[in-house]
Amino acid sequence: MLNNSTQIDAIAEFAKSLQRVASAARHRRCLLLSGCTEWCITVAERIQSEFKSEESLWVSHQPPTHIHAFDNKTVFKSLGAEADLVVYDAHSGFDADAFGAVSGLIRAGGLLLLLAPPLAEWPQHHDPEAERFFPKHTDRSHFIERFISVASQAEGVFHVVEHEPVPAHTDTNQQPSFQHETHGACRTADQELAVETIKTIATGQQHKPIVLISDRGRGKSSALGIAAAQLLQQGFKRILVTGPRLDSVMPVFERAWRILGITTQQRGLIEFSDSRLEYIAPDELIASTPAADLILVDEAATIPTPMLSTLLAHYKHIVFATTVHGYEGTGRGFALRFNKVIDQQAPGWQQIRMHQPIRWSANDPLERFVFNALLLNASIASEDDLNTLNTSDCHTEKVGRDQLMRNEDLLSQVFGLLVLAHYRTRPNDLRQLLDSSGLQLHVMRYQMHIVGVVLLIEEGGIEKNLTLKIYQGRRRLHGHLIPQSLATHAGMVDAPGLRYLRIMRIAIHPAVQRQGIGSKLITETTKTIKAEDYDCIGTSFGVTVELYHFWKSLGFVAVRLGLTREHSSGTHSLVMLKPVSGIGRQLAEQAHTRMQIQLPYLLADALKGFDTELASLLTKTDQQDTPNLNLQDWQDIISFAYGARGYEFCLAAVTKLVIAALNDAKPLHELDTQQQQLLQSRVVNKRPWAETVKLTRLSGRAAAINLLRKALQVLVESHCPEETRTQVKILIDL
Repeated sequence: MLNNSTQIDAIAEFAKSLQRVASAARHRRCLLLSGCTEWCITVAERIQSEFKSEESLWVSHQPPTHIHAFDNKTVFKSLGAEADLVVYDAHSGFDADAFGAVSGLIRAGGLLLLLAPPLAEWPQHHDPEAERFFPKHTDRSHFIERFISVASQAEGVFHVVEHEPVPAHTDTNQQPSFQHETHGACRTADQELAVETIKTIATGQQHKPIVLISDRGRGKSSALGIAAAQLLQQGFKRILVTGPRLDSVMPVFERAWRILGITTQQRGLIEFSDSRLEYIAPDELIASTPAADLILVDEAATIPTPMLSTLLAHYKHIVFATTVHGYEGTGRGFALRFNKVIDQQAPGWQQIRMHQPIRWSANDPLERFVFNALLLNASIASEDDLNTLNTSDCHTEKVGRDQLMRNEDLLSQVFGLLVLAHYRTRPNDLRQLLDSSGLQLHVMRYQMHIVGVVLLIEEGGIEKNLTLKIYQGRRRLHGHLIPQSLATHAGMVDAPGLRYLRIMRIAIHPAVQRQGIGSKLITETTKTIKAEDYDCIGTSFGVTVELYHFWKSLGFVAVRLGLTREHSSGTHSLVMLKPVSGIGRQLAEQAHTRMQIQLPYLLADALKGFDTELASLLTKTDQQDTPNLNLQDWQDIISFAYGARGYEFCLAAVTKLVIAALNDAKPLHELDTQQQQLLQSRVVNKRPWAETVKLTRLSGRAAAINLLRKALQVLVESHCPEETRTQVKILIDL
């Protein structure tokens, strides 16, 4: 056993030798220090003092007093910076997102110091980050166990243990990859090619969009910023940047600021002479379609393909850029979804692939370690392996964490599908998959290949003394999306007390989509859910006509519609439930009825402008009986239908009849498409007369009222009892 002073001196020398070898190869290295917190911090502080560069970054809750440090939440503000030394203190909690992000800030010749508890203790170490992301977690972290295993086998990761000898340095002195000479603002030949190609299509006359893809750290966003700045210098008046969030595209603006020499900076806006580079959210861009010389779509894989298709159709000069690995999406999935669209809409489009890293040379050991540890390189089955797939040959099974830990290929296929299907999948989702005790994983296999994945998470079962506080908006618990939404938004005070399984993610291999895999996976999974364990299975998603039909066909009913659009998808969220117990059935029916009662009023107010077809679907019920209309209601309806009174004086009763009729296919067969559109737009959705006239292509308000009266006459004949109809007609002298 070494005394601390002797060991720390030896470690400092060891770190300097690692830096020398890394510098020679233009690579980076990782030094894993395991021991008590005080020892790790002391060693890290000593290594920093030996570094020639002062550009270091600490992520820790307990750094030395003279060192400024970030925590796992605030460190993302440093993205875009570069460092020679990054110290990541896992004693403060391990955030996989933060760890992956800061590892990308280290330039060639730099060092990552990972401070960890003794490795035998680390998986059981109290971790506040696990509690922050998923309260129901295992006592022993499978994620950390796997991380340690990957680190122990990784080239370029060296482990030093408190009180033990420093290992011999066997790292080889690799030669750096050949670096092409570049000119001006670009740092690699790949980046230079991307910038010049963007400028060429921006100034050309043909509709030939660019698709730019790269791994993390290749300077993709910087290339967009360089090209935009140079085009503004050439006289372009307006360039628009869009992406999932303003934060995600800020590197574009930061690079352009430096090129243009702008010191007064506004987030998402550059004004240069009489020209502008500005950010606009995808949904706003599609809604307003402002004029622009060039559109730059960063992290395009995170934006739904129909939205990209709309942009492609409207704008002549457009660049789609996305990341292959990492947090922002996957190039393979993007290609599978988008290439068919762009082939059809813009033949002759160009793809540019950026391979060469900016901050380090190719084949960097630290990059390989981080990719393996966080499964940023997760892969799915090849399309060729699925050519003979028949849905009847597929089977569903529940997979436990122990199976994932024993089978790296299974874990990679599962996580690869999740990354492919959902742009919000992050490294912390890998930790949740391996560590959350409230999570269930079901997969569909074809032979040895995973073709479908569904993730479910437990919600609800909240103590009664908290349910009222949640209903009143005085408490908000981490997670529990569906029960808390039903309580606070739908007014279901008892909802948090019920037990739910919420479908967090469903992912189907792109090569076998639309073959019934998803329906079979959900159907077989829900059959295994027992009423004694749960009351409802739920899902929350950005609603479209196609997705609504999918979930409804599987026995789910709509219970809550979000009032605002999601910026990333431009859709409203919809919660749907499938009851599995008696009390669950009562809740689902009650919530569904309450939503339908309120929906017509919301469509006239907060949901004004909501999609007409979706509104029609959501206002339909399974009720086929004559609507609950009294004599006064029928008097109002018939007096308007036959011209005795105005619409506004009778609209309450007319609305009740129309909503009932839209759920009954029989009378609708007697109405033409224009009449059905008119009923949905004006009566159900409460759209203004002018908007309704435009939608139904009528000549004006008078024509719309006349057509509405004729449609209502049909509904009166089919729904109103003959005795009531005769009585009312006599009353109003018809």
